[in-house]
Order: sequence, then structure tokens, then C-alpha cells
Amino acid sequence: MITEIIIGIVIVLILLAIIVFYNSLVQLRNRVKNAWSQIDVQLKRRTDLIPNLVETVKGYAKHEKTVFEDVTNARSSLMNAKTVAENEKANNQLTGALKTLFAVAENYPNLKANENFRDLQAQLSQTEDKIAYSRQFYNDTVLMYNNKCQMFPSNIIASLFKFKEAEFFEIAESETKTPKVEF
Repeated sequence: MITEIIIGIVIVLILLAIIVFYNSLVQLRNRVKNAWSQIDVQLKRRTDLIPNLVETVKGYAKHEKTVFEDVTNARSSLMNAKTVAENEKANNQLTGALKTLFAVAENYPNLKANENFRDLQAQLSQTEDKIAYSRQFYNDTVLMYNNKCQMFPSNIIASLFKFKEAEFFEIAESETKTPKVEF
């Protein structure tokens, strides 16, 4: 009788542990999805600002056609990206194209003084800050989730219920270097 009670208590404790680990994995997986959505929102805002910025610069720098094409192509790539890796690659392309665009803008003093350009540049800068914060939050959340998927005993539950590790949003090595702009 006592043995049956002990076995029953052990079974109940094991079931409770499974439930707790499963629920924590679900919660962390949903946090990862939410964090990615926050990055996606900021990237969308960024892509919405770019056409206005390009049009403003075009009025001053009509002969810089390749710069505008690069920005437009990079923006399209970002808008069509589906996975974290595709977003990462497209985001890095767009960042490089925007750096070149701003370098071109430096050669036009009237453009730098243009109120629309300054406003768009400030909005884009704020959005870049939000993207950086969102990336950090996303990667922190992915770290917590991946740790839970890998650490014992939750890794058993993760494996049993097919929880897959999430990808980090990483910066390309080229992003860490100062761009060289030549005219």
C-alpha cells in the first residue's frame, strides 16, 4: 500500500515536471517569435522611410544612379526576406547601401541643410537604434530558449516534443568594418 502511494507520488511529480518544462519551452518559443516580430516591425518602418529619403536625395544628386539602384534593390531584398538568415543578409546589404547614400549626401551642402532630409535622416537613425535594441532583445531571448532546449532535464522534453533551436540574428563581419567610400 505504501509502495503504491510512493509510486503514485513519483509518477505525479514526473508528470508535473514534464508539464512545467513543456510550458516553459512553449513560453520561451513564443517570446522568440514575439522578439522576431519586433525586429520585423522596425525593419518594415525602415523600408517605408527609405523611398522618401531616396527621393529627397535624388533631387540633389541626379547623377548618382547606381547608389539609388543599390538602395532600392537592397530594400526589395529586405522586404522579400522570409527567414532570419535572409533578413540578416538583406539587412546588411541595406545598411551598406544607406551608408553609401549618406556619403553621397555629404557632398551636397544644400541637401544636408534640407529640412526633409534632416527629418528623414533623424527618423532613420531612431529606427536604426530600435532595430539594434530589438536585435539584442531577440538574441537574448533566443539564448534563453536555446539554453532551455539544450540543458538537462528540459532537453529531454524539448527533444520529445520536437522543439527546435532558434537562429541568432548576427551581423556580417563586413558590418564591423568602417566602410570605404570612393568617388
